[in-house]
Amino acid sequence: MSGGNEKHSQADSILANKGLWIGVGLAIFALVGFILPAPQSLTDVLKEYGYVNRMIEWGIAQDASEAVGKTMIVLGIVPMAILFFATEAVPIGVTGILMPILAYFFNLLPSNMVGKTFAGDAPMFMLGVFALGAVIVETGFHKRLAVWILGWTSGFWIPMLVLCISMSVVGSFLSAPAMCSFMTPVLMAVYFGVISGRSKNGPVKHDPALAKFLLFSLCFSLNVGGVGSPAAGGRNVIMMGFFNDYQVPITFAEWMKYGWALVPLGGLVVFLYMMLLFGRKIQNRDLTAGLEAIKEDTRDMGRMRYPEYVTGGMLILIVTLWILAGEGAGLGGPALLALVIPVVLRVTEWKKILGRISWDAWFMYCGALTLGALLRDSGGALWLARCFLGALESVNMDQGYGLWVGMSGFSGLVTNFMSDAATVALIGPIVIPMGIMTGMAGEPWATGLGVAFASSYAHFLVVGSPTNALTYGLGVYPDSGERVIHTIDFVKYGFLLWVLSMILLWTIGFLGIYPLVGFPEGILEEATRVLESGVQ
Repeated sequence: MSGGNEKHSQADSILANKGLWIGVGLAIFALVGFILPAPQSLTDVLKEYGYVNRMIEWGIAQDASEAVGKTMIVLGIVPMAILFFATEAVPIGVTGILMPILAYFFNLLPSNMVGKTFAGDAPMFMLGVFALGAVIVETGFHKRLAVWILGWTSGFWIPMLVLCISMSVVGSFLSAPAMCSFMTPVLMAVYFGVISGRSKNGPVKHDPALAKFLLFSLCFSLNVGGVGSPAAGGRNVIMMGFFNDYQVPITFAEWMKYGWALVPLGGLVVFLYMMLLFGRKIQNRDLTAGLEAIKEDTRDMGRMRYPEYVTGGMLILIVTLWILAGEGAGLGGPALLALVIPVVLRVTEWKKILGRISWDAWFMYCGALTLGALLRDSGGALWLARCFLGALESVNMDQGYGLWVGMSGFSGLVTNFMSDAATVALIGPIVIPMGIMTGMAGEPWATGLGVAFASSYAHFLVVGSPTNALTYGLGVYPDSGERVIHTIDFVKYGFLLWVLSMILLWTIGFLGIYPLVGFPEGILEEATRVLESGVQ
């Protein structure tokens, strides 16, 4: 046992060596961005797809050589940012701010475009969702939610099974970040009820394994729900748009035929994985005390009060607007109501909302959006995708099942580094015509759906999805305010689950659901006609 503890402490010591990781990150950035020669294939892609001309038009490059140099700088930023985010060599909020700073000072994008990455719909959405979670906790509404969702359960296995399955199902229809914003405080309240019950005669003795178990179960369950329906996220709607471009539209119900069965199965995989991963480490393997404590607190609160009614109504209003308001309102418009309604209707104070928002996590997420924009607009992401496709062709995985596995794997990998919507927007236009040209029945739906499904599995980096960022930002111990999760924990506990999620897609999805459901006749022929006519 002492040897194991020694190895663990050595690993923690290495991760805690901030200076080491700062040095490594800067060295990689300098090597890739300024020392290594640019591959000829990168130059060819930037010229072929118009990235060179675009950079010249934007005024950030004077010729092809300078444009390629800008892309190499972006490719150097990526591994440095990943190291900084994963190891917290500098505070993750600072790393987030570093992304637009580099974009400004190296002139990687026009200045007005850099600013938009920090002030677009997605940043406003995240800000509003953080505020929504803050108001729910401030009014105590999260305790009632806990009773409504988990109050009828007891023990350990049943509550967790209910949590994983129910959150994966809900996450396939409603906003996963919104669910995360109020379920994270719910689970931390349950957690604190458990450990408080065990610490009546002394100081509170925390059980970090239990806290991480609860939060990661919630986060990962919401992630796997993203494949279930078009309502689960913009990535799915974007892919539906690509299908429309080739005149082979897919309906809401048809999407669910291929994706929804993976949702409860994914929730079950999360449940079993988390049990195996944390089961022996958890000191308090009974949630009954925490659930009972929440029930008792709810009884002490009495009947619902004015602030809770307003909070509940606001929650329903925001979710309804997300579903019905359309593209004009976006996601950010409804979410920002969570910053206004509670103050105007005197539910809570403005300063209290601001104090509960995790600005560190918000800056981190905005920085990740900047990084995604740099990859997309510099042509770096397209070049990486083309390289990956070339590798697939070299091992005869460029059609049918091989193509589905290869490109969904690439989508699942990339979505951990940039937004899921950006991932699908980047990869979709490449793989859909490639799938059509294979002449395999079921294209382009088969490859397109695989890419969209895999973009939901952003398990192993904190910047991979808004749900990850919210879990990190809101997951704090109620008594001390310290963070439960470190960014490296997503790598430690999320990577293997990402592999399992991909295996679930490749086996149950591609080998089970695809043949069982089948594909409509004529979609390949129609898409081929559109492709050959040049109308896209």
